[in-house]
Amino acid sequence: TLGTYIITYSATDAAGNTSTATRTVNVVDTTAPVVTVTGDNPATVELGGTYSDAGATATDLDTVTVTSAGTVDTNTVGTYTITYTATDASGNVGTATRTVNVVDTTAPVVTIIGAATQTVELGGTWLNPGATATDASGSVSIATKIDGVFDYNGGAVDTNTVGTYAITYEGTDASGNVGTATRTVNVVDTT
Repeated sequence: TLGTYIITYSATDAAGNTSTATRTVNVVDTTAPVVTVTGDNPATVELGGTYSDAGATATDLDTVTVTSAGTVDTNTVGTYTITYTATDASGNVGTATRTVNVVDTTAPVVTIIGAATQTVELGGTWLNPGATATDASGSVSIATKIDGVFDYNGGAVDTNTVGTYAITYEGTDASGNVGTATRTVNVVDTT
């Protein structure tokens, strides 16, 4: 128990003379609470996911409560810090921190517009209907490959040559994750 205590010492000799002395003992608390983070530290959450803080505990000779400060924006890739604080009755403060990493490891979802397999007559015209991409990061760039080679002409196939062409739509998000979808275009001669 915190407080000031007086210890009195007495001595009496054979003639009955008594003398005393006192000692003051102060019981103080100068030790901060020990705060322990519960769960993973660092913690990782996927972009667009939900972060649920596991909290922290504190031990001290007093009863203490842990409070937390800091936020995690799961819609923005980055590193966030949550600080846990416990203060005892004597004003001693203990802290601990958790690092939360919001990461993007999920590839965009690429969706072909129109049929996945299309046929065009030899010498005819084929217009690439394209593809769309969605991702938690928002913006996704889409590149087109024909038979594995990047095509900068919008996915044009050689309709003057009979064959099968693989049109690959490749969506890349801001974190470099790549999602793909493939369309097959058959150039045929039935005339």
